[in-house]
Amino acid sequence: MADDTLHKQFPPYVPAAGEEYMSEKQLAHFREILNSLKAELVDDIERTVHTMQDEATVFADPNDRASQESDIALELRNRDRERKLIKKIDEAIGRINEGEYGYCDSCGVEIGLKRLEARPTATMCIDCKTLEEMRERQVAK
Repeated sequence: MADDTLHKQFPPYVPAAGEEYMSEKQLAHFREILNSLKAELVDDIERTVHTMQDEATVFADPNDRASQESDIALELRNRDRERKLIKKIDEAIGRINEGEYGYCDSCGVEIGLKRLEARPTATMCIDCKTLEEMRERQVAK
């Protein structure tokens, strides 16, 4: 959804030779990506609210009513997921403002431009994230 249009709107950042990691240009690039993604998600949420208000019909047939309720439940789950993503986007913008964006919360190493291009809200380097996911799988068993 939003991820597909993200890569069409914003070409990958190509740092200049010798450019410092998380330079002002890089931070501006990621801030623009995050703000664009947030605006798109907010528009989707508002559109859903208006659609749900407009289509608030009561069906006499129980099957139609059940289908409508199922559709609404699915939409609400999707919007809740998007609301959580908006929170992560706001946190990422906060990290940009604090000068902490692009560095792993766990070990402090650079996350990397390519990883941030793929997931602008990333807070961990790939190694720490992999370890965290392994631990989560072990606890879940």
